[in-house]
Amino acid sequence: MKHISLFLCLAAVLSAAEESPFPGPRGEKLDLTTREDIWDKPPGKHFLAEFVRVPRDKVVGFALYTHENSVLKMTAQLYPLQPGEPREVRLELKTGDQWREVARAPVLYPGWSAHFRIKPWNATRNVPYRVRHGETAMFEGLIRRDPVNKDVIVVGSLSCDSNKDRGDRAEIVEKLKRQDPDLLFFAGDQSYDHQEHTAAWLLWGWHFRDVIKDRPVVTIPDDHDIGQGNVWGEGGIVADSPNGDSGGYFYPPEYIRMVDRCQTWHLPDPVDPRPIAQNIGVYFTRLRVGGVDFAILEDRKFKSGPKGKIPQMGPRPDHIREPGYDPKAIDLPGLQLLGERQMAFLRAWGQDWTRARMKAALSQTAFCGAVHMHGSKANRLLADLDCNGWPQTQRNLALAELRRALACHLCGDQHLSVVVKHGIHAFRDGPYGFTNPAIVNSYYGRWWEPEDGKPGANPIPNSPLPWTGDYLDGLYNRITMVAYANPTFADIKTMAQHQRDPKAELGDGYGLIRFNTKTGQTTFECWPRYADLHRGDAAQYPGWPVTFRMEDNDGRAVFGHLPELVVTDAQDAVIQVVNEKDGDILYTRRIRGDRFRPPVYEAGTYTVRIGRDRPDLWKTEKVSPGQSRKEIRVPLGKPKPVKKR
Repeated sequence: MKHISLFLCLAAVLSAAEESPFPGPRGEKLDLTTREDIWDKPPGKHFLAEFVRVPRDKVVGFALYTHENSVLKMTAQLYPLQPGEPREVRLELKTGDQWREVARAPVLYPGWSAHFRIKPWNATRNVPYRVRHGETAMFEGLIRRDPVNKDVIVVGSLSCDSNKDRGDRAEIVEKLKRQDPDLLFFAGDQSYDHQEHTAAWLLWGWHFRDVIKDRPVVTIPDDHDIGQGNVWGEGGIVADSPNGDSGGYFYPPEYIRMVDRCQTWHLPDPVDPRPIAQNIGVYFTRLRVGGVDFAILEDRKFKSGPKGKIPQMGPRPDHIREPGYDPKAIDLPGLQLLGERQMAFLRAWGQDWTRARMKAALSQTAFCGAVHMHGSKANRLLADLDCNGWPQTQRNLALAELRRALACHLCGDQHLSVVVKHGIHAFRDGPYGFTNPAIVNSYYGRWWEPEDGKPGANPIPNSPLPWTGDYLDGLYNRITMVAYANPTFADIKTMAQHQRDPKAELGDGYGLIRFNTKTGQTTFECWPRYADLHRGDAAQYPGWPVTFRMEDNDGRAVFGHLPELVVTDAQDAVIQVVNEKDGDILYTRRIRGDRFRPPVYEAGTYTVRIGRDRPDLWKTEKVSPGQSRKEIRVPLGKPKPVKKR
């Protein structure tokens, strides 16, 4: 009986050790290389299984932070801890020559992350920090002050850190350190090891630890991060396969919540934190850095899946190969893109210019299908419903909100870097969009090459690229191709053979965006992975840099102007123009100086609202374009609420 009892106890221990933290059959093989019981087993031949077994003074892998509205949020990412090691980390800040402990946080499993929230936070000073575990493990960095004193705010934009190359990313990190961005944006696919997010996330942090430690970082997960080839979240329902084209999430919600927690907890608090189905959280929010106001969006969480909702016109529900199809057949009522909650957020965000001089939106993927060939130049695809070009009506509504705020759009995902000028109702009437290149582009390359080999209408003057100008994408969305960075090779196999060849043109690298808050100019830069910064702009991909005015994000044809507004007791006020015909907000923008002639796009009567940071004062007098009055003098005075319409 004693031996039987001992056997049963041992069996119970083994069963507990092997139990998955992700319930159900779909969770059995998730995160195996970072489970609590890995120390009972040899690492085997799996690269990640060996990689996560670090010396015990290295168990604090990296940290990520943002600060917004007097709140500092930080995530510390740890390697798997051994039995008996403390499940707690400490945050220390340096004042003068002294380090001071300010907080402790538990290490959460699964995921091995810890989280700090410090309020109030003084964003006017640089503060060295270190995260400590035990007596010897430590990760150090600098919490930067908000760079409100800088005229030019620089953003590094990256995505798609492929597992086809397990080595370091020193050639990118060293350039970024020299270019010294104020914000880093990683747009998704930080992990390509679908069932091993924690280990792959740790590898991503090892790749970029020397540049993420000293500045705010936005990381948002995409489809590969949560273990799917594509994802249409559809409000959190359960997907029927890892392809995800029916809508929803394939792996258990515990896994999705872990991925979101590791990658997004350090972002500013979500503006509407209500969870979706399966109690999956949301993170869409805003972040202001040096006078640039970023809307951080979730392309995937609310979007409808195509399977069973629209006619299938290709080998897959999400791929269209039938030329000449009716775009109305797939643009049906009830289909969602960003969802009602995010659209409401965008509308409110566009009207609030507190601590903002320019605006931009950050998300996973592009609002168009700016790609012709997928995987190889032999695989031409008319339309891919994974992009934000579908559903088309919802795409246009989202772009209209960005246009109202004069906001450009930054994203990744497509493995082909492009700059497009979106069209909503006419070519070029919408905002600019910049898709960054893949960090490593040997996973799934893409190419822009029109089938007829001809440039579009009104090609970009003096461009070195042959295929620029006005096009309809495969979803019949209007786009103007401004620049693209095609690989010179014709297939992924060949690209993989050259992925560490500095002379090979693979279309890989990263984007850099410069927001000049003094002049309102934005510059998009596109740097190859092995670019030589000593060559200056000549080292960028042909067609870059691209520079435009903030006002160019609204490309509607101007019909006329309202009388000039003169703000008598404030500089750089916020102006909103509302069409009295239908209550439509034309735009809300911060002006430069004290004078502004509001443009309008059709004959009519308009109400002008005004304020220091929001249009919370208003002029009751309605005005029309072409009126004889040359100016309207507007004293801001004391704010009074805008009457509800």
